[in-house]
Amino acid sequence: MFQLNNKIAVVTGGGSGIGKAVALLFARQGALVHVIDLNEKGGEITLQEINDAGDKAFMHACDVTVQEKVQEVFNEIGNVDILVNSAGVSHVGNVENTTPADFERIYNVNVKGVYNCLQAAVSIMKKNKKGIILNLASIANSVGLQDRFAYSMSKGAVYAMTLSVARDYLHEGIRCNCVSPARVHTPFVDDFIKKNYPGKEGEMFEKLSKSQPIGRMAKPAEIASLILFLCSDEASFITGCDYPIDGGFIKLNN
Repeated sequence: MFQLNNKIAVVTGGGSGIGKAVALLFARQGALVHVIDLNEKGGEITLQEINDAGDKAFMHACDVTVQEKVQEVFNEIGNVDILVNSAGVSHVGNVENTTPADFERIYNVNVKGVYNCLQAAVSIMKKNKKGIILNLASIANSVGLQDRFAYSMSKGAVYAMTLSVARDYLHEGIRCNCVSPARVHTPFVDDFIKKNYPGKEGEMFEKLSKSQPIGRMAKPAEIASLILFLCSDEASFITGCDYPIDGGFIKLNN
């Protein structure tokens, strides 16, 4: 079950975190993986790990906010069976202290970046009359998170785009879903805590971990496992759905 043999998969943000975990797992399950990441070094490390395991992958250094560059990469890839939109950035702030530059940065990566990749991939999938798209949303779609104004805006847009694409291409053989993680322990989280809470790293890590009722953050591999299922043939009857993977955050955090 959950094999991706002979599938061509594109994973954005594949140089670190959830994207890297997805790229490694997909390759292990038989997919030919194309890693897209702005951080060329991170992408090359993912590529090396996949190749060292005897699996197949390619790396494309690309800024997903630049539509022309995204289109060039997809033209180079040529065929796409699966797209995972994992590239994203975060921000701390409410509506008052979020600057126009902050807002635009979050919008460009988390919304426009997803749009650019969706547009490039859907045109290919439509010709093939088949395709699977998985977007990384967030629990911020569903609940109010303190000081996450711009980030919540962007992930709400990802959720809405997921539903729109799923509906518009229902009869083109294209499935589109999203997953909504709570906090996931990635290098991004460690850097975020170090930057925003200097001297209180241990305290804040424990606090953020315990905000999930299950008592810890998720592991990237756990998110990747759900994504693998949704991108596999075993999930062929699932489209237009959002899957919280949150350690009980939404329903149990009373």
